[in-house]
Amino acid sequence: MTDNTASAPAAEPMVRIEGLRKSFGSLEVLRDINMTVTPGGVVTIIGASGSGKSTLLRCINLLETPDAGHVWFHGADLAAEHVDVNRLREKIGMVFQGFNLFNNMNVLDNCTLAPVTLKKMRKDEAERVAMEHLDAVGLADFARANVANLSGGQKQRVAIARALCMQPDLMLFDEPTSALDPEIVGEVLEVMRGLARDGMTMVVVTHEMAFAKTVSDRVVFMDKGVIAEEGAPAQIFGAPKHPRTREFLARYLED
Repeated sequence: MTDNTASAPAAEPMVRIEGLRKSFGSLEVLRDINMTVTPGGVVTIIGASGSGKSTLLRCINLLETPDAGHVWFHGADLAAEHVDVNRLREKIGMVFQGFNLFNNMNVLDNCTLAPVTLKKMRKDEAERVAMEHLDAVGLADFARANVANLSGGQKQRVAIARALCMQPDLMLFDEPTSALDPEIVGEVLEVMRGLARDGMTMVVVTHEMAFAKTVSDRVVFMDKGVIAEEGAPAQIFGAPKHPRTREFLARYLED
């Protein structure tokens, strides 16, 4: 019996990167990067320190300006002169390794500042949204706490809640657990797992291989400024094709 059901069209990429290059002086950090991120997908970027992972992430929202190539977000070329980069960037949340919170403000004020100033949201509405996100990351009881008094794991969960308060379509994570004590890494990763379950589109630079293996839809392995290999977690961790990928993952493959 013939199945005449038409297959659903593939989702248009939320992010499309073509021919991306970036140098700092004579050091070529990114060399001809091509990559896509589909809506609802979780892409993890792994690789040794200095391979270009964080620079690639920062080029996606133009915190670093590419020397060549294109970054499309929702079909708009971020490098085009007529594009309102600031408006598009409001839809891209970013969580940094070092939290980047305002230590002179309490938790709630950290979360409401951008929605009030950039999105012109009413303060009461911004606080309602912030409390929802703080509750989701387990920190509603700390809304009035001084940021400086929080643990590293709590600060990073506030940073995630703050980014979510802008109601982004895409979340970028730049090694969000690398500055944390090992015993509190799990609380941040659990929040990120929850976001993935809820369908948030995410690009994550990480050294947490268990997270990459179990949460990602796609794993990108970078080496010396290029994407050496990419694929489904089962392929990258179970049968890596590139010698550098195999070398990098050797200690994890034994598990």
